[in-house]
Amino acid sequence: MATRKTTVRARLITTAAQLFYENGITATGIDSITQKAGVAKMSLYNNFKSKDELVQVYLDARHEEWLTIYRELHSQAQNSTERVLAVFKAYIAYAEKDIENVFRGCGLINAAAELRTGTAARKAVQRHKQEVERFLLDNLLEFNNIKQSEAKTLAEHLAFILEGATAKAGLEGRSDKIHSAMLIAKSLLKA
Repeated sequence: MATRKTTVRARLITTAAQLFYENGITATGIDSITQKAGVAKMSLYNNFKSKDELVQVYLDARHEEWLTIYRELHSQAQNSTERVLAVFKAYIAYAEKDIENVFRGCGLINAAAELRTGTAARKAVQRHKQEVERFLLDNLLEFNNIKQSEAKTLAEHLAFILEGATAKAGLEGRSDKIHSAMLIAKSLLKA
């Protein structure tokens, strides 16, 4: 059985995640988080040292959610092409999960736009994006006819396509552009 502190902490994280994603980090104050979560302000500080720590937990949770989706799709892939496309499919699945409420694009990139360069939270976003590109590279290296340098360049290009499509999808509030990016990726893999 979950303890009261765990329940309060989980409620704060869930509420903060929703408000940070929908309204932005800067626009979301501690008072709005605690009010919507139905907890006292002191409860937030009993669970987190600061809003910055709560932001870090939010970003880590988004990363882990995406990783879970990606790992599942990757494990279902039947070949190298499908494993590369699993990265795109994970972005689509994550976007379509957010569309149920309001899809505003990549929550990590949205957060990074508000964070100062060099902060731990911004570095967490960078690590996520580097990991996504590494997944692309690792999957591309499974192809028999590709050199390391070619795979690295293609992984970077695919990451650019994916990020651009995700940004555009966020502006439109639909996942169509990410689907289109996956088709572009598929055509590049056949070339």
